[in-house]
Amino acid sequence: MSNAVKVLVPSGSIGTGARPQQPFDHGVSLKPDVIAVDAGSTDSGPHYLGSGTAKCSVGSLRAELEQLMVARHELGVPLIVGSCGTCGSDMGVDLMRDICRELAEELGHTVRVTCIYSEQSAATVKTALAEGRIAHLAPRMAIDDALIDRCSHIVAAMGVEPIIHALREGADIVLAGRATDTALMAAVPIMRGAHAGAAWHAGKILECGAFCTTKPASGAVMATIDDTGFTIHALASGAQATPRTVLAHMLYENANPYVLTEPGGALNVETARYAAIDERNVRVEGSTWTPNEVYTVKLEGAAPAGFQGVSMCIIRSPDYIARFDEWLTLLEAKVRGNIEAQLKLAPESYDLQFRAIGRDAVLGDLESRKGQPVEIGVMAVVTTPEAARTREIIKLLSPPMLHFPLPDDPVTATHAFPLSPSSMDRGVVYEFVLNHVMVVTDPLAPFRFVSTTFGGLQ
Repeated sequence: MSNAVKVLVPSGSIGTGARPQQPFDHGVSLKPDVIAVDAGSTDSGPHYLGSGTAKCSVGSLRAELEQLMVARHELGVPLIVGSCGTCGSDMGVDLMRDICRELAEELGHTVRVTCIYSEQSAATVKTALAEGRIAHLAPRMAIDDALIDRCSHIVAAMGVEPIIHALREGADIVLAGRATDTALMAAVPIMRGAHAGAAWHAGKILECGAFCTTKPASGAVMATIDDTGFTIHALASGAQATPRTVLAHMLYENANPYVLTEPGGALNVETARYAAIDERNVRVEGSTWTPNEVYTVKLEGAAPAGFQGVSMCIIRSPDYIARFDEWLTLLEAKVRGNIEAQLKLAPESYDLQFRAIGRDAVLGDLESRKGQPVEIGVMAVVTTPEAARTREIIKLLSPPMLHFPLPDDPVTATHAFPLSPSSMDRGVVYEFVLNHVMVVTDPLAPFRFVSTTFGGLQ
């Protein structure tokens, strides 16, 4: 390895909102060898994979991608964007491709763009299952052909190999489907011969941008990876990188603080040592990478869970708030009785949940900060296999949620609806149903590559 590799990460995820310009400009001035950024997550639940759509606005994606394309053109280095469209679906990759094409034409750039598609057909996954190439992850979830067929979208999370392949084939910009966050940052250092343990460890620390510094909201951060370790550079004015802020990021979304499993192997940082060079830079050495005997890619799949509707009322009466649990128990019994009597529906044919907004809607029984709220928003969530059934139950909820009294209340209770109509039709909702890995003999085999030149002669 003749030179160290500098990786500039502009933010934890593209499209999540404007970030301070100064840290990114500072990073560009340091002449990075690659700009890499994540674009997706499962943090916001299964809807985006289930529907194949992006969470971020097109305007935000466009504004941030323009900034990155201008910097990439100035530097003459690759740009890597992974898990395009929030979930890494083919539609998400195509969305970023179309924005990239428009920007290339407007900016007058000629760029070779390689799209790496990570969606898997049901037939592919069923074949792997039949051949014994599907393994469970914890928590264990049952899998069969019927479950696979239920999935509206299935993606495989790629490692560094598909990205390296695209770069070696001449890509200026790589737009990847579902990918591990770490692989996006580790790809170029590994391609150029950096220490594998250092490259994967640096990728993990870089994945959320400046979260590994004392100014996590400042966006950009950079690492230099070489043949013995890596150095994290805080880029924002006044930001610091400390051994603690760098080390702590190994705990982020990782059950084991020492081991990170990736496609093709595992990173172990138990013998890693973190040393402050100065207030802005931390040096890390001692990380190791152990290849697996078999290569696996993680599968993520989402399937329709039913049709959902939501209704909400607001409780403000001190008497009702003081006896809220009693009131809600009686209300639910009343509603379920009405559903059975009037709609002739058995309990197993629908799902009804009540959530107390402002009291314990987030943590439920785990809530430790008990107190007397001024008001409680009572949100009823109904999910059934049929849209018409959901609408009927939601309509039936309206009268009791507005007027249901405590048994000894001498007057008619009146609560409040914050909206009219009082209910919202959420349409089809989704659930994650795959939490498995698929064994492959070739790290490139699960993925499709399409390269196009934009902004110049095709």
